[in-house]
Amino acid sequence: MKFIKYFLVGILFGIIMTKSEAISWFRIQEMFRFESFHMYGIIGTAVVLGVIIHQVMQRTGFLSISGEEPKWKIPGSAKYRYIIGGTIFGLGWAMTGACPGPMFTLLGHGIWSMLLVIASAIIGAFAYGTISSKLPH
Repeated sequence: MKFIKYFLVGILFGIIMTKSEAISWFRIQEMFRFESFHMYGIIGTAVVLGVIIHQVMQRTGFLSISGEEPKWKIPGSAKYRYIIGGTIFGLGWAMTGACPGPMFTLLGHGIWSMLLVIASAIIGAFAYGTISSKLPH
């Protein structure tokens, strides 16, 4: 029962992803082909809401799930890692038509091929965790 609020937020997220058609492979392909503004509107809305929520969290003393204060600063040298990671993320997104956000929503809709995408994401995260200490900072 301690984590019920996170479960409910996840359900709400899945409903929003479904109703906004953000889980649609066709909508994702339209975006990458610059044929439709739909997904850019969703992403833009998410960015604006993220900035607002970030500011509210900083000003209210929000604590993480483990009870710690979140770290908001990104070291200058880490910015390149985000550029490289974002590029890899975008390529994977374009190739699979699946962003990590709706992967579980799609699985919940019975798209069983998402199990392969989820397994690949887990393997990729594990591989990164294994070699991250050897990568340049």
